[in-house]
Amino acid sequence: MAKSYEEHKRLAPKSVNISVITVSSSRYEKASQGIPIDDESGSKAIEMIKESGHNIVSRKLVSDDKEMIRLEVLRSLYDEDADVVILTGGTGLAKKDVTYESIKPLLDKEISGFGELFRGISYQKIGSPSYLSRALAGTLNGKLIFCLPGSPNAVETALSLILPELSHMIYLIRM
Repeated sequence: MAKSYEEHKRLAPKSVNISVITVSSSRYEKASQGIPIDDESGSKAIEMIKESGHNIVSRKLVSDDKEMIRLEVLRSLYDEDADVVILTGGTGLAKKDVTYESIKPLLDKEISGFGELFRGISYQKIGSPSYLSRALAGTLNGKLIFCLPGSPNAVETALSLILPELSHMIYLIRM
């Protein structure tokens, strides 16, 4: 007999370790020069994650560069033992937006419902521009990776979907 949703949630870890990575070439260049930056989306993510009772293991800033993105995601997962990596930014259609292309090939499984639901909710809020988002979620070796748009409102919308099920997802992918 299969375990119920409630049983899964009961057995799931109460908190997980999360790394937040902001993808932004302009912010990365400024920070590299010692210029203070404002990362409203990263700050919003950290705030919501902490409020939900999960642990922040690292917060990073990277350029819109495939190799840099992949390297920092893998460092987060394996060197810092993050259970989850949440990336903000680089999911649009501009030439420099390479977060999706950086992460999708790494995934064992894609969680397609996340992107679909995110775009559906976003459509109710902002209309047709919502389908330009390439929000992505998936698994890699028993861990989770989420790629979110870079706007604070998009981060808030996405995390309102992610956080209630995060522990449950970790439990499921480790069964």
